[in-house]
Amino acid sequence: MQFKTRALTLGAGALASALVLGACSSGNVSSGDGSGAAGGNVTLNVATVNNGQMKDMEKLKTEYESANPGTKVNFQVMEEADLRSAVTADVASGAGQYDIVTIGAYETPQWGANKWLVDLTPELAKDSAYDVGDILPPVRDAISFEGKQFAVPFYGESSILMYNKELLDKAGASLGTNPTWQEVADAAKKVNTADTAGICMRGKPGWGDLFAPLTTVVQTFGGNWYDDKWTATVNTPEWKEAVTFYKTMLDESGEKDPVSYSFNECLTALKEGKAAMWADASVAASMLEAADSPVKGKMGYAHMPVNKTKESGWLWSWNLAVPSSTKNKDAAVKFVKWATSKDYIKLVGTKIGWSNVPPGSRTSTYEIPEYKEAAAAYAPITLDVMSAVNPKQPGVNPQGWVGIQYVSIPEFQDVGNQCAQLIADYIANRSSVDDALGKCQELAQKAGDAHKG
Repeated sequence: MQFKTRALTLGAGALASALVLGACSSGNVSSGDGSGAAGGNVTLNVATVNNGQMKDMEKLKTEYESANPGTKVNFQVMEEADLRSAVTADVASGAGQYDIVTIGAYETPQWGANKWLVDLTPELAKDSAYDVGDILPPVRDAISFEGKQFAVPFYGESSILMYNKELLDKAGASLGTNPTWQEVADAAKKVNTADTAGICMRGKPGWGDLFAPLTTVVQTFGGNWYDDKWTATVNTPEWKEAVTFYKTMLDESGEKDPVSYSFNECLTALKEGKAAMWADASVAASMLEAADSPVKGKMGYAHMPVNKTKESGWLWSWNLAVPSSTKNKDAAVKFVKWATSKDYIKLVGTKIGWSNVPPGSRTSTYEIPEYKEAAAAYAPITLDVMSAVNPKQPGVNPQGWVGIQYVSIPEFQDVGNQCAQLIADYIANRSSVDDALGKCQELAQKAGDAHKG
């Protein structure tokens, strides 16, 4: 990723949280020397997101604790926006509340550059059994800075279109493997009923919530956050067309109250037959095809819909990192290696189910016969999309950073959150599109000015 090495800018709320955490944290049970080994019993505090694969990791922690007597692992599972706020505040302030944090490809290289994270490169290089070379190269590159790896991927993903074949067939709608957004909107109108939304899309405010899919829509419609000179380009016809299309599709065929929906809400809607389609993270396919899923075997999968580009999927990974402020460094590093190892992949497969295996992190995962069979419906298209997307230029025009559904500058988290609220207000009919984009343009330009020249 290309960005200037500078301290991450915190909003007033996050900064206040950082100060509170720093004042209130009582520390962890540890050796006090940073190793987390010499003092006997160790408690590792893990902050993670409430996605299915992370909850599976929490279920399997007893396997690790049994194999490592004296180590206890505590999980704090949060919604995505809450996780970002809590972890950013803790890591930036050095409060040390968490020994292990779940962070995205956006944060990892920036925080590594700021020396907020432990450099895992030496530990990974000397452990041949871990096989760091097995990590998918695009994912590994995204979580490195200047050749140093500051996290390990728990799972990687792109975004795809997921649809209930039975519901579409019943409505007389059909989709190919490379649909356009207009084709999807037309199909959504056909299948939409009083009880079943034609499509479910994220509308919850947050740069990692609403803007995860919406930014890819903007990019395939020809827009982007900045031009190659860091001039904000939010208040443009391309943005207006994309955002208006998004809202119109939700108004005509989407779920009720979309501003309360993000990943988990749309996943539930699709499982329960309350939505026919969903364009979102490819990792969701493994949950839709899980043994206990009501729609297992009923789903179809396609590339993310497009308009002016050939592809519009994102490239993302949820990663485990160790904050530099931990007092349990060695124990924390040991755990993140276990949770992202080849053995852990097999453990999930045998204990929970092969369709639940964290995807998109290791090449060897796709060579396991049991996984290939269980993930036959979605694994090939996931790899196709992850290989086809272009994080250097995902939209129509060149961009001055590497990244698809985010801008890899420290200010983007705050700008994205504020702009997402403005767009959510428009989706909820509390403002106009011109008002939302105009205010977002001002926010984005202030951030862009810091990077000009």
